[in-house]
Amino acid sequence: MPNIDFAAHNATVREVWDAFHAGEPTRVPMIIGFSSRFTVLSRDHNPLGITYREYFTDPEVMLQHQLRHQHFLRHHFPRDAEMGLPDEWTVSVDLQNSYEALWWGAQLRFIEGDVPDTPPFVTDERKWEFIERGAPGPFDGWLGRAWEYREYFEERAAGGLEFEGRPIRVGSVPGQGTDGPFTVACAVRGPTQVCLDMYEDPEFFHAMMEMITDATIRRIRAYRERLGQPVESTAWGFADDSVQLLSEATYREMVLPYHRRMIDEFGAVGPNSIHLCGDATHLFLAIRDELNVQSFDTGFPVDHGGLRRVLGPEVQINGGPHAELLRSGTPRQVYEETRRILHSGVMEGGRFVLRDGNNLAPGTPEENVAAMYAACKRFGRYK
Repeated sequence: MPNIDFAAHNATVREVWDAFHAGEPTRVPMIIGFSSRFTVLSRDHNPLGITYREYFTDPEVMLQHQLRHQHFLRHHFPRDAEMGLPDEWTVSVDLQNSYEALWWGAQLRFIEGDVPDTPPFVTDERKWEFIERGAPGPFDGWLGRAWEYREYFEERAAGGLEFEGRPIRVGSVPGQGTDGPFTVACAVRGPTQVCLDMYEDPEFFHAMMEMITDATIRRIRAYRERLGQPVESTAWGFADDSVQLLSEATYREMVLPYHRRMIDEFGAVGPNSIHLCGDATHLFLAIRDELNVQSFDTGFPVDHGGLRRVLGPEVQINGGPHAELLRSGTPRQVYEETRRILHSGVMEGGRFVLRDGNNLAPGTPEENVAAMYAACKRFGRYK
């Protein structure tokens, strides 16, 4: 465990973020993408040896591991977030990136040493049957199960459950957002088949995309209503990682109309945000202009300085060292790569957030994250 003065660290973090949000940053903030897979798939950080099969099928296992996971993160990985014990813990239902394919009827496959998978199931022979069957209801299938887990968490919280002397509250449930209609299509149909559909059977492609988009909008609206949240919104954030497969022309013709449909529902005023793993940067300008997206959460590989020159100084860019470099490189390599990125020109305008690119891999050494943070604090300062 690093020797950290948590009170001093947290005070500095508040100052860094307050300045960033005020448009007068003192230095680049640093965040980390850190999901349950980091600890579930680690011998060192999963002392009970729980598996994703147990995690997915037993809400008590999910709840207890989330608490241990958060405790580990809050005491081992310095970055610009609150560290140390919180006033209260927040636990959320976590079905990783399987939740939407499961909702549409995919089978869950548990893989030793990896996150669960949902193989494509919409075959050529049954693709129109998939359309004719129609969309699931907002609370059907595995997402209905997720709501049962959330109710279980609420019962445990109301019953006075504490961890390390702190109470818990219940956070999100899968399905409040989306991984994106094109990514969902690729998950249930397979990316190769979806790309072939666009040219060989566009009628089916658009029928599938329309059904996925409309059902996603209905689900999000239903979840907001059930949670007592405002159903209408003027700004929104979403993802659609699989669009990196497409040229700009194909994206504009085949997928942008569905993105626009969702933005019209949830982010008509903006500014909006998007998360895109991989390298979809060739689409960023079109996404910025067509969907009023003013914040891009990136993956790898990304030319950060080049992206800044294309998008301009007012757009927020989140990005940083390749996840594999963070996992297998040395602290010196991570430090130098972080310095290179910060000196690339991406800091121009004060709208850059340093992060792993993208999502910290299990087995990433703590000293590599510490090296990244040290470089951020040294080279991420604004004059």
